[in-house]
Amino acid sequence: MSVKINKPERCVLVGLILPRQDADLIREYLDEMAFLVETAGGITVKRFTQKLEYPDPRTCVGRGKLAEIAAFVRDYGPDIVIFDEELTPAQFRNLEKSLGCKVLDRSNLILDIFASRARTAHARTQVELAQYQYLLPRLTRMWTHLEKQQGGIGLKGPGEKEIETDRRIIRQKIALLKEKLGDIDRQKATQRKHRSKLIRVALVGYTNVGKSTLMNLLSKSDVFAENKLFATLDTTVRKVVIGETPFLLSDTVGFIRKLPHMLIESFKSTLDEVREADIILHVIDISHPGFEEQIRVVRETLIDIKVVDKPVIHVFNKVDAYTWTEKDPWDLGPQEPKHVTLQELQQSWMGKINTPAIFISATEKTNVENLREMILAEVQKLYFQRYPHNQKRMQELGYE
Repeated sequence: MSVKINKPERCVLVGLILPRQDADLIREYLDEMAFLVETAGGITVKRFTQKLEYPDPRTCVGRGKLAEIAAFVRDYGPDIVIFDEELTPAQFRNLEKSLGCKVLDRSNLILDIFASRARTAHARTQVELAQYQYLLPRLTRMWTHLEKQQGGIGLKGPGEKEIETDRRIIRQKIALLKEKLGDIDRQKATQRKHRSKLIRVALVGYTNVGKSTLMNLLSKSDVFAENKLFATLDTTVRKVVIGETPFLLSDTVGFIRKLPHMLIESFKSTLDEVREADIILHVIDISHPGFEEQIRVVRETLIDIKVVDKPVIHVFNKVDAYTWTEKDPWDLGPQEPKHVTLQELQQSWMGKINTPAIFISATEKTNVENLREMILAEVQKLYFQRYPHNQKRMQELGYE
C-alpha cells in the first residue's frame, strides 16, 4: 500500500524597504518570515525586496518589481507568494491576477500557524474569531468568479448577494464566538481571583526565545517546547516553590513583530495573565541577531495591553549560543567571534541598560540558581509590601 506524502509548499517572500529602514533590517524581517513559513510547513525558494516610499495601493510593489516576481513564478512555479505587509482586498485581487498563483500576507500566514497550533477548545475559539475578523473585510476577492453573472441596470448580481449573505453569516459567527469567549474570560477571571493569594509571575517575550523551556526548568513540569514559532498558544500556570516560598508562574503566547491586531483582541484572556501578574520575567534570546528589535517589540506590546509600572526582570537566555566580535578597528582582516563570560555580559551595555538583568542558558542550566534567587527576592519583597503586618497569613502561605 502506497502512502501519499504531502510535499511542502514552495514559497516566495516579498518585503519592502520603507523610509528609515535599510537592507539589513529587511533581511532580518525576511529571515523571520522564512521561519514562519517553515513553522507552517513550507519552504522558501526565493526572496524579493524593493525600496519604496510607501506600498503601492494597487499591488504593494511597483510595476517593474511585480513583473520580475511574475517572471519567476512563471518560470519556476512556486505555490505561494507571501508579502511581509498587510494587503488590502484590492491588492490581493490585483496580485493574484498578475501572478497567477496564491497570494498571502503576513497576517494570513500567522493566522494559519495559530490555527494549526491551537490545541484546546479555548485556543481554537480564539483563533477562529481572529480568522473571521480577518476574513470579513476581504470577502470581495473570493467572489471574482461571479463577476460575469452581474445583472442589468438596477439589479444586483448573484455575486454581490452571496457576499452579503456570507457577511451576515460571518457577523453572526463573530458575535457567537465573542459571547463564548466572554464566558471563558469570566471563568478564567474567577480562577485568577482564587489564585490572587499568591504572588504571580508571568513569562513574556518574543516567540521562540525559550519561555517554555525556562518554565519547565523553574516549575519542574513538562510544558510543550519546540524550536518553532508559536509552539505554545495556551497559557500554562504552575505553582513554584523556591526556598519554601510559593508563587504562581505562567507561560504565555509569544509576541512577534506586526502581530495582527485581531489576534491581540482574540487572545485577551490569555494576555490578562500578563496584565494581572505581579512580576514580569522578560525572556530574551541573546543569540538572535535582532534581539534588540525583539526587546522593543515586546515592550511596545506590553504598553499596548497596558502593562506598565510592574517589576521586570530581563532574562537574557541562550548565552551558550552567543558570541561577540571584538577587533582592532584598524585591522582589515576577518573578524573572529569569541565566547564571553557571564561576568563580561553582566558588565556590558546589555546588563547595565536593562536592569535588573541576568544572563542564563535554560537548556544548559547555566546561572539558573542565581535567577531563582533573583525571583525569590522580588517575590518576597512584594509579599512583605502586600502583607506587612499579617504574620499569620505569611506562615499559612509558607513565606518565611
